Formats: sequence, C-alpha cells, structure tokens
Amino acid sequence: MRVPTITGEGVRLRALARGDLDDLLVAYNDWELRRFLPALPIPFTRTLAEEYLHDVVPRMFEVGGGFWAIADPLTDGLIGGIGIDRVTLERGQAEIGYWTAPGARRRGVATAAVRALTGHAFQSGLARIELLTHWENAASQRVALAAGFTREGVRRGALPDRDGDRDDLIAYAKLVGDPPDPIERLLPDLPGGELSDGVVTLRPLTPDDLDFYAELHTLPDVVATSVPPIPPSRTEMERRCDRTQSHWLAGDRADLIIVDAETGTPAGEIGLYYQEPRTAQAMIGYSMMPAWRGRGFPTRAAQLLALWVFAETGIARLIAGALPTNLGSQRVLEKAGFKREAYLRSRLPGADGRRNDDVQYALLAEDMLDGLVSLG
Repeated sequence: MRVPTITGEGVRLRALARGDLDDLLVAYNDWELRRFLPALPIPFTRTLAEEYLHDVVPRMFEVGGGFWAIADPLTDGLIGGIGIDRVTLERGQAEIGYWTAPGARRRGVATAAVRALTGHAFQSGLARIELLTHWENAASQRVALAAGFTREGVRRGALPDRDGDRDDLIAYAKLVGDPPDPIERLLPDLPGGELSDGVVTLRPLTPDDLDFYAELHTLPDVVATSVPPIPPSRTEMERRCDRTQSHWLAGDRADLIIVDAETGTPAGEIGLYYQEPRTAQAMIGYSMMPAWRGRGFPTRAAQLLALWVFAETGIARLIAGALPTNLGSQRVLEKAGFKREAYLRSRLPGADGRRNDDVQYALLAEDMLDGLVSLG
C-alpha cells in the first residue's frame, strides 16, 4: 500500500514506519495524551505498537481514511500523528484526529498538520471534515480555530471514558468551500495572560481555583445575588472551572479571578458574559470575599475589564445589574463609570419562586474616555 506524502508548513505527513515505533511508544504512554484518548490501553506496549503499525493503520486506509506520521521535515523524526477516520462516502464527510509528541507541542505542529491533511481530504473528494474534542482540551480547540474549523455545538455523551461514563465532546467542522483563514475569536487572550493596575490583577479562572471558587459561591450573600439565587453543586463548580478556557475560546464568557497584586492572594471574581454578539452587548458580574471588601477592588476590576473589552473586542456596550437593595454593588458600578439606565420590575428569578427587580447600568467606551479626560 502506497501512502501519499503530504507537505505542510513546517511539517511533512508520511507513512508510519517501523523506525517510528520507539517514538510511538513514548507518545502513547504520555499522560497528557492518554487523558484525551481513553481508548488507548494502559500501558501501551510494544506488541500493541506493532499491531497498530501492521493492522490498525492499514484498515484505516482500506475504509477510505488513513493515518500519517507527522514528521519533522529536517530530521524526518516522528513528532506526532494525524488521521482521517469514520468516513461516510455517501455524505462526503469524515473525522480528523491528531496528537503531537510532548517535545513538539506549542510550536504550531498540530495546526499545520490539520491544515495539510484537511486540504488533501478535500482534494480527494470529501466535502466536510469534523473535529471533535473534549471540553477540557483547550489546546485542541485552539488548533481547530487556527485551522479554520467552526465550532458547531456539543455532542452529549459522545465518547465512553475509562470509568464507564460518557464524555461530552465539542464539535468543530470545516467545509470544502470555507475560507482558509483562522476563525476570528470574539474574545481574544489577555495581553501577557493578565490585566493589572498595580493594585489588582485579573487572571483567567483555572481548575486550580476550585476550592476558592467553591468557598466564594457558597457564601450566603453571594448566593443571594446570584442568578438564580441557588448555590451551585460541587459538580457544577468543577465544570465551571474545568471548562472556562473552552467558553473563552467560544467567545460566550470570560471568567476571571480578582487577585491582590501585592500578595497574589485571590480576593474575588469578575465575569464577562457575551450573550448578544449581534448587538455587540455584553454583561459583567462580580463577587468578593468578605475579607477583601471595602478596598475598591471590584471597581478597579470592572474598570480594567472594561478597558480591555473596548480596546480588544468588538463589544460596544457593557451592562450590569444590581438588586435594588444592593447599594454597595450600585456604588461599585457608578464609581467604575457605569450609568444607571433602567429599573426593570420582576426581571430576575428570586428565592421561593418569587421574582426580583433589577437596577440596570450601562457603560460605553465614550463614558470611559470622558472619565479619563475629567481625571486628567
């Protein structure tokens, strides 16, 4: 069987060879790779590697797909693998999957390989390529977006895991007529990974923040001002922390921790919810630990976030709401430059089936500019 060699930007896709088996063993026993490939046996032995080379890979080509080694074009060494599988010829579609060796990650290898193999698949007659990835696999989602794949939704329970449960997968797809450019993100990364004014620092929420997040979101006064005013379960909080990067990449939400810049201690959180891209309107919300209240941190955080929003995204209008009785939150918004616009009756779900009124504030870019000019 002759496997076509495919050339990409900085990569060469070629047939998997016997000389690759040692590198394949190292890669398939890497914890980070196994985490998202639950079908891989543990440990992945040399016998299994031989079967993969002589049985599994040829069968992939027999059914219209295939597997290629991602090779360094200078050394021809194995730095990853990529394949086309689950081919449905009558629909002209298939799935693409890939991995990169530990030493080759964060170098654009996967993106280049996906671009190259997708182009080859389209030239071979396929019209739609799907790419499925776990919620927690932000690196793979970045590859999908960089390779021009559009996020289409979530496939619930699409993949059995090692514990007998089923994992949800995020579905991306690229059509033969789609432009080759990367997908433009609604919410870009923070410059340098954080925002800071020297007093407070905002950084993305991570899975390591679970205990802090749980403590904050079980405080009675924080729960009372949440929507709905119900404490989240531990599972819900774990998902919030685990999936925060995925939501950021999707452009629908950015969750940030408010940190004391001097000590690095988490003090609260602030979130951006981009629910109306068509109208370029987003909402913010924030909560503080009791020990850090009264220091102006949420005002600074709101201003930092707003400056980034208006400078780096297409958002034209920020809104925020507060309960009529929550005078502290209203003062925070007013100090941050937000202007009161409306009093909305029974807008929010309350406790025991009741409804709560909502005081609405809004901030425009020109409001911030006026505030900076007046300060100057």
